[in-house]
Amino acid sequence: MDERLEAARQRGLDNLSFIQADLADWTTTLDLIRVHKPRVILHLAAQPSAPYSHIGAEAAAFSQDNNLAMTRNLLWALRQENLLQTHYIETTTTGIFGAPSFEIPEGDLEAIGADGSHDRVPYPNMASSWYHVSKGFNITNMRLMNFQTGLPVTNLHTSIVYGVDTAETKGDPRLATRFDFDFYFGTLFNRWCAMALIGLPLTVYGTGNQIKPFIHLEDAAQSLVLAAQATNPGDYLAYNQLTEYVRIGDLAQMICDSLGLDPDQAITHIPNPRVEKEDREYQFRCEKFLELLGGQPRTMSRSLDEIMEPLAAGRQVVLSHQDRLTSA
Repeated sequence: MDERLEAARQRGLDNLSFIQADLADWTTTLDLIRVHKPRVILHLAAQPSAPYSHIGAEAAAFSQDNNLAMTRNLLWALRQENLLQTHYIETTTTGIFGAPSFEIPEGDLEAIGADGSHDRVPYPNMASSWYHVSKGFNITNMRLMNFQTGLPVTNLHTSIVYGVDTAETKGDPRLATRFDFDFYFGTLFNRWCAMALIGLPLTVYGTGNQIKPFIHLEDAAQSLVLAAQATNPGDYLAYNQLTEYVRIGDLAQMICDSLGLDPDQAITHIPNPRVEKEDREYQFRCEKFLELLGGQPRTMSRSLDEIMEPLAAGRQVVLSHQDRLTSA
């Protein structure tokens, strides 16, 4: 981290500092808030892996205990220190929505009661993993603190992030982002890129008709900056942080096209190990998010070549760790 901070300072980013701390520890979190009195908190920390959370009871417990404790501690530390003007921003996940057969709203859900009357209610936690469920609970707690105290809260339902660079990281290899490609922490996109680089077939689960939401790393980072700069007078705001949908089978085809691979040889379909609804034609509303982001978002079809080129330099790393591409 010292080397990374020095590289950032050499590029003019001299307003950074680093504190190693466990936000799941209440006393540590309270001390941090008490000393720094932040105007904005952008909370990105979590155990972020659905596959990891399904390894067993201990992994499931850690995923939920850790993720819930961090959010709860930050919210309560702000409340205890009377910092109720602080803008609290957290990235959650589009995974809490499940795969309904209707369009997913950007905010509350229009509900019809048994008597035919209408109201707006929070979208239910329909997650399909122990990790995603933890983020659904965090949303409930954020809404609760906003309701009780008026704390400004912004929740970004983050979709699958793809890409390897941002404008800030391109100029210095010491600022390179992580590119996890292992089975437990690498996203499907990352894992398939790694497989394609070393000549392993891309394993498409089931039919490949599953629709997944995506956002480029640059757009994800930029939208977080814009959310932190935005004014929130004390509302609970929710954005669906995505810019496009891609069918899993189409994604495999795009990776093959980018590398000049024969899809008949490079793609293989295997039985789906996940419990999921493969053929649901659901979509997300994301007008508010696109307005926040502004400009023209990046698309996967136009970004793949620029992503695969720097990854090719890491082919030997992937080869030496190819056993990590599967679940052992």
